[in-house]
Amino acid sequence: MKVHEYQAKEIFAKHGVAVPKGRVADTPQEARAIAEELGGKVVVKAQIHAGGRGKGRVVAEDETISMYKNLISDADNYSGQVVGDRIGGVRLASTVDEAGQAAEDILGKFLVSIQTGPEGKLVKNVLVEEQSAVANEMYLAIIMDGVYAAPLIMASTEGGQEIEEVARRDPDAIVRIPVNPASGYEPYISRTLANRLGLSGQQAVDFGVLVQSLYEAALANDASQAEINPLVVTEDGRVIALDAKFAVDDNALFRHEAVAEMRDKDEEDPLEVLAGDLGVSNFIKLDGNIGCIVNGAGLAMATMDTIKLAGGEPANFLDIGTVNDPQRVVNAIQVISEDSSVKAILVNIFGGMARVDIIAQGVINAEKQLGLKVPVVMRLVGTNLAEGEKLLEEAGLDVIRAEGLGEAAAKVVAAAG
Repeated sequence: MKVHEYQAKEIFAKHGVAVPKGRVADTPQEARAIAEELGGKVVVKAQIHAGGRGKGRVVAEDETISMYKNLISDADNYSGQVVGDRIGGVRLASTVDEAGQAAEDILGKFLVSIQTGPEGKLVKNVLVEEQSAVANEMYLAIIMDGVYAAPLIMASTEGGQEIEEVARRDPDAIVRIPVNPASGYEPYISRTLANRLGLSGQQAVDFGVLVQSLYEAALANDASQAEINPLVVTEDGRVIALDAKFAVDDNALFRHEAVAEMRDKDEEDPLEVLAGDLGVSNFIKLDGNIGCIVNGAGLAMATMDTIKLAGGEPANFLDIGTVNDPQRVVNAIQVISEDSSVKAILVNIFGGMARVDIIAQGVINAEKQLGLKVPVVMRLVGTNLAEGEKLLEEAGLDVIRAEGLGEAAAKVVAAAG
């Protein structure tokens, strides 16, 4: 689960990470009041779950698609060479009035950047914080890395830009240090990173404190990502987190009620929200038109690959797991059926612990409760296959049957048109 920048900074500050003074505002009046408290010279930042805010464009809802097309087709325009009153979701203000006007220009509008996609993101609130006189920009992040099976700290002197682009252009510009889970964070990590980033004296000391504090924030909240980009050294020598990203492992949210309450469902894919509400775990929305219901992550990946090999595109990843209740199948079909791009559904079950008869009963119940809106191809193998076959036959369900995965993929691609 991702949180907004202002929420990430609240978490960081709680654990000792230095951040600029500021608060979130829902109205231009609140933005003015906060700016007045901070002396008038502030930055007003749209709060959305997407990058590229500063380079994005603020538009009405009916302009998002055309603006997105303009951005992806005109690199100079996107990079900020062209100016105008709709430029950017991050705006500097020198006075209280300017801060209020910036908030008024942004709030209630849609921010479009390359990262938001063509639908853009509705801006419901802004972060108003003090401006920082920046002397140096860096990058710092902690992620849970599958290769190292440990927290991985990454840092670079190339701050204030997309780290993916830095990694592509100059991989050696990124310093990577895994943290041994057994021994935990050790002082040499701070010293090594500070040296590689060219920091010394008090700045190196402050940087070391910040890195360890960020690590503690990530560890305490089961974070999958804690990122500061840019991490800056100000002209008066302070080391502070100018921007912040923070994401928590969904499977650990039950341990972090305060963080879970920060969830903004409006920023998430509606289908993934529906899946969570219905208890359909392991669902990820994709861009294709063939819905997939599969048991086991490996088989789910193989199913999607086989669909692509047959000339189709999967609309989702869904590992339904060990099913002991037909309603879980109904809920999975409901989620997939809500996707208007889905033209056919493939149910691919290799039953071990997942019983074929329960899957079959779930599909039958889905027809009764929801009505199957698109063709359904079923490939069923494994535990209680005979019982499942009997249920389907007695129900007279109009589904397309297949024996092998290749056959099932070919049939569902054909059914999707």
